[in-house]
Amino acid sequence: MSQSIQYIMDSDIQDLYDIVTHASGPQGSLPFTANMLSNLPSGDLFGMSQNVGMGWKPERLLGQQVLILSTQGGLRSEDGTPIALGYHTGHWEVGMLVKEAAIEITKLGGVPFAGYVSDPCDGRSQGTKGMFDSLPYRNDAAIVNRRLIRSLPTGKGVIGVATCDKGLPAMMLALAAMHDLPCVIVPGGVTLPPTNGEDAGKIQTIGARFSQREISLEDAAELGCRTCATPGGGCQFLGTAATAQVVAEALGMSVPHSALAPSGQQIWKEIAKQSARAIHLMSEENMTMSSILTDAAIENAMAVHAAFGGSTNLLLHIPAIAHAAGCRIPTVADWNRVNRAVSRIVSVLPNGPTPHPTIRAFLAGGVPEVMLHLRKQGLIDENVQTVTGGKLSELLDWWEGSERRYTVRKTLLEKDGVDPDQVIMSLDQAQKRGITSTVTFPTGNIAPEGAVIKSTAIDREVIDDDGVYRHLGQAKVFTTEKEAISAIKIGKIHEGDIVVLIGRGPSGTGMEETYQLTSALKYLPFGKYVTLLTDARFSGVSTGACIGHIGPEALAGGPIGKLRTGDWISVEINLQTLEGRLNFVGEGNQRFSPEEGMSILSKRSPHPNLAADPDLPDDTRLWAALQSVSGGTWKGSIYDVERIIETLEAGKEALEKRRKSDVNE
Repeated sequence: MSQSIQYIMDSDIQDLYDIVTHASGPQGSLPFTANMLSNLPSGDLFGMSQNVGMGWKPERLLGQQVLILSTQGGLRSEDGTPIALGYHTGHWEVGMLVKEAAIEITKLGGVPFAGYVSDPCDGRSQGTKGMFDSLPYRNDAAIVNRRLIRSLPTGKGVIGVATCDKGLPAMMLALAAMHDLPCVIVPGGVTLPPTNGEDAGKIQTIGARFSQREISLEDAAELGCRTCATPGGGCQFLGTAATAQVVAEALGMSVPHSALAPSGQQIWKEIAKQSARAIHLMSEENMTMSSILTDAAIENAMAVHAAFGGSTNLLLHIPAIAHAAGCRIPTVADWNRVNRAVSRIVSVLPNGPTPHPTIRAFLAGGVPEVMLHLRKQGLIDENVQTVTGGKLSELLDWWEGSERRYTVRKTLLEKDGVDPDQVIMSLDQAQKRGITSTVTFPTGNIAPEGAVIKSTAIDREVIDDDGVYRHLGQAKVFTTEKEAISAIKIGKIHEGDIVVLIGRGPSGTGMEETYQLTSALKYLPFGKYVTLLTDARFSGVSTGACIGHIGPEALAGGPIGKLRTGDWISVEINLQTLEGRLNFVGEGNQRFSPEEGMSILSKRSPHPNLAADPDLPDDTRLWAALQSVSGGTWKGSIYDVERIIETLEAGKEALEKRRKSDVNE
């Protein structure tokens, strides 16, 4: 016998072949009626057989069926130790929320079902080929979640439990599309910061800092070991994961004060029970997603995003949620208008000014506390409905005088010695501390379709007295992130440089997230004096003068793809008016106007090394093509089915005409 076969197939289990060939089946009888047998589809009837086969009591089959979808990953033992690891802490503990929600649904006489569509980790895939699947995964997961919802046709409501960068936006997209069902999002919470150590954002810079001799090998190893201080929840900063939780609650899709709760703790578990009660009430009152997600709710979410200083990745996700909900998709003009009206008032990682972890934003009052401030300024619509069954105005009235608000804010002061009003501030306090509005959308001859920068995250030391960031410098152009990060590590990037990373948009890499670069620049002493331009996107934890989403992307003929090392570039970002310009203004010893620069770029050929990444998966190439004809990244990288079909039909017609022309020739 082959040794390998023997090694694989040998077993010491004594009763391995003691095989049972039939069983008596569940006891009792299904609660059928003549009407049910005569009129229900066979799937409904067979579903009952399946349910009792899994152990559900026959007499409890007729309760309202609620599907709990989650992003659970990995396999935990009962005591929480790992049997098989998940991809990240964000989906490691969410099964506990599923359990709490299911128990509460059962208490209310319902029948809970559970399904799982897990998610990747952007932190784990930074700088790897895995990043090519990151943004496209959101659309894929939303599709699978929607298919799972529709595949339980007897389901009367959906609870979506999710935490992180792609899993939570995908869950929101899926539930937003369920116009005629009651649905609730349960945000999966946050992990705690280490008592002594670095947060999960800063720790991702240990390679660059070690290379620049900013940190020792021993310190890197120790700090890296304890950065995820608790086993569950999203990262401790207001990145994409935390911002998505905030947005879910701001949309009215989550129960109040649920975003950013500490994973694994009792207050976090209770959110799942509250969400089960909410879905029960919504069903009783015939309240569905179309009641919750309106144009006004989308505007509220944009306002809360601006007040928190959230991740620019939500500029991809909020429009996609609006599309799924059948609402008006916000434009760049809408984002500009909201950000000019709404000041940032939250002080958390990564933007500060004080680097509070997200648990402190939760204890300071979280989303409802921020909405109280926005209400005072007349910046939100209080007439929108939420999953609590009432209007937002009622929710905020309750929050303002609630024991919960008083207790959590007191806890922050007593346990951390932090005044909650210094984490979530009044407008006057925020302005006194020099906090500016969240995002700016610069244009210019390098970005004729626009770009985005989290302008509030630019270091104050490099901003002129008039509130404008100005940088005239020479470009150092790279066509891969690997080349760019290598240049930083080996000292080829210096103060005053403008790093240009091209060909990393949707067509080149699936619009990879380039946190390796932004984080390295943040934590190196000269980094604040370097500007980064790219057609890729940034992690929500990114800070500094980092301008992404530049359109058109290089591989779609965008001017950014024609830049060369040594070109002179002028960058101006006005943090007061939220206006910005990115212009090519010189080459060699020559200087010229932006208009002349545009003319020169129009005649230039693309960069000789510009190409889609050779490892770009076919799945991502297909995503890039579909989202491109659907309006591209500024429409949220959605799948607009009508436009896709129209494009395919036009293409088929053109190909048929070409075929006939070839035959005639």
